[in-house]
Amino acid sequence: MSTERKPTPEAPEPAVSGPRPGRLTAAAALSALEGLALLAGGVYMLVMGLAGTPDNPRQAETGGITLIVLALLPLLAARGLMKLRRWSRGPAIITQIMALPVAWQLLQADSAAIPAGIVLALVAVASLVLLINPATTEALGIRAPGNVQDQK
Repeated sequence: MSTERKPTPEAPEPAVSGPRPGRLTAAAALSALEGLALLAGGVYMLVMGLAGTPDNPRQAETGGITLIVLALLPLLAARGLMKLRRWSRGPAIITQIMALPVAWQLLQADSAAIPAGIVLALVAVASLVLLINPATTEALGIRAPGNVQDQK
């Protein structure tokens, strides 16, 4: 018995056999829009925490940094979707699922946050519909479970 490790072949990315579907481009655009909104909110909170007079500067700074870091997930997912990367669909779906409870909380507020909650809910649901569309999954090279092709 040998202690030598044998290399395992990595799964190659699927070969693109045509133009990117419009649904995939739209899903990438919505994901990028959410990422940019998180980034803008994080920068605003950070600047106001540093330069403004918030009730709790440390909380504002921490919140701003958190939003900036959270913005990376949808931005990376949008970039991956535009490049037809199979892995990008998971983070994009996770982002939309995380956005739905946020939208619900915004809708429960008695303030100007209600329109933001409506917009966020519409964007999240539209993105989910676009991401689970068969044309999107086919373009990304994702097969349904149990849809294994014979390798002869």
